[in-house]
Amino acid sequence: MKSVIIAVGMLLFVSQTLAMDLLQNAPGREQIQLNGQWNAIVDPFDVGDKRQFQNFNGTPAADRLQEFNFDSAMKLQVPGDWNTQDDKLFWYEGSVWYEKAFYHQAEAGKHYILYFDAVNYLASVYLNGTLLGKHEGGFTPFQFNATDALKDGKNVLVVKVNNRREPDFIPTMSTDWWNYGGITRPVRLIALPQTYIQDYQFTYLKDGNIALSVTVSGSSPANQTIDVALPTLGITKRLKTDATGQASVTFKAKPRLWTPESPALYTASLTLGEQTLTDKIGFRTIEVSGDKIVLNGKPVFLRGIAIHEEKPFSDGRAWSEEEARILLSWAKELGCNYVRFAHYPHNENMLRIADELGLMVWAEIPVYWDIQFDNPNVLAKAKQQFGEMLFRDKNRAAVILWSIANETPNTEVRTAFLTELADTVRSTDPTRLVTAAINTQTATDSGRIIDEAFAGVVDVIGINSYCGWYYDAPETCAQYKWQSAFNKPIIISEFGAGALQGWQGDENTFFSEAYQMRVFKQNLIMLDNMPHLAGVSPWLLKDFRAARRPLAGIQDYWNRKGLLSDQGIKKQVWFIMQDWYAEKAKQ
Repeated sequence: MKSVIIAVGMLLFVSQTLAMDLLQNAPGREQIQLNGQWNAIVDPFDVGDKRQFQNFNGTPAADRLQEFNFDSAMKLQVPGDWNTQDDKLFWYEGSVWYEKAFYHQAEAGKHYILYFDAVNYLASVYLNGTLLGKHEGGFTPFQFNATDALKDGKNVLVVKVNNRREPDFIPTMSTDWWNYGGITRPVRLIALPQTYIQDYQFTYLKDGNIALSVTVSGSSPANQTIDVALPTLGITKRLKTDATGQASVTFKAKPRLWTPESPALYTASLTLGEQTLTDKIGFRTIEVSGDKIVLNGKPVFLRGIAIHEEKPFSDGRAWSEEEARILLSWAKELGCNYVRFAHYPHNENMLRIADELGLMVWAEIPVYWDIQFDNPNVLAKAKQQFGEMLFRDKNRAAVILWSIANETPNTEVRTAFLTELADTVRSTDPTRLVTAAINTQTATDSGRIIDEAFAGVVDVIGINSYCGWYYDAPETCAQYKWQSAFNKPIIISEFGAGALQGWQGDENTFFSEAYQMRVFKQNLIMLDNMPHLAGVSPWLLKDFRAARRPLAGIQDYWNRKGLLSDQGIKKQVWFIMQDWYAEKAKQ
């Protein structure tokens, strides 16, 4: 039996390696949000650096020719992608310079951090002409120290954003989702005391204890006192940091364990001087036993749905709490207890609301299709993106699965790459399960065999199978005999078919709702007979933008595999899955 004890947290040294500069619980900090309207200059030839867009101070230069002016430039909303805000930018990939002026009076003894929830894909951040830093990666948070560059009064923040695809990026040149560019999530100016709580983790141990670790940073991290309280559990603790700013304690507790049926969350507070951080924490265990996924000591079947981070009733990158609540409420209505966040880290609202609603989460980094598996720099980027995702979400009870790849080719160099990445995941967070979506099963006369080497590396095997859509007749799927060389849980992480909502057609016509229903019905028979099956997440909740899907009059650059249309309208296949999940919930 392989046991992985879920800590709603991770090992503390992650903050010192993969994500050492990040703040835990950025939304809970004292801050001003720099959201709203920003000025923007589109820079397709990348001339902005030479022309020093970054040095704009709010007024054109009086003593020289200046061929740009942010004040008279186009306007873009932040958070938001540029593709859906202006028709001229719908297909645009390249550089856009964002500018926002704000007024601020610094408080004595405060330390200031500029925190970006996400920017896609490259970001260069300038405050009052000073380069604070650069970041690569489109779906994870990053921050820079703004204290020295911040002025009393007017400040000018300039961010160069570039979403151009490159071979050594993650994801790489080709994806099956829209490459939304921009400052896609909130921007925060966070005020910190000179000495502050940087990080914390709560870990529920299988013996009923809770382990807490805290990191204090700033001017005087040593010998600091932190008061911790979980009032509902009647727990108060006082911690003292060591010479490195670390403190830890383990204590007995009897919380109600977090489950999809009863997602218990406890308010926790951590106080250092006049600074208090609060969070809502859930406690539970997760493990695998043979071919079962075991939650809090009981086998659980994952009734799921895959979700892209796209707005519920249109296209465009979703980011808000309201959008997250709509998307995840749809999953609950479908009968889900689990969601696969594809194919990249979703915004923090999605994780927090999954905690609240009781939805177990498969969280993923965009190691997608055929990236440069022979490039050590790309491996380092994958580890960085994983570290930033894990650091941000480590206290979320909902996250049970870290996914490190989707539909990668079965080659030796790829398997070596992913094996090292899996080792990194386990060494930094041994408390959750490692998975990946695989689509390289061996075909037989009667079905498929799961036998590739990488399936032996993960804790839970994810299988993407499009029987009845990309290959074989739907009725063939119902006759499939699945075999696995591994006694491990299997999640069918994707299956499905496309359909244009409202086009009923007939069951022999591709893209009709009737054909989509035919595929689902036959696949569900296959799944009912599949050994080692521990969960499913059909592809997917709603239609989403995809440049690879040009079929005019049907796709129109939308992937139509959703159970809901791009406008959130239910297709007939929704009700098939809803009924199947209702039966599964009774078992």
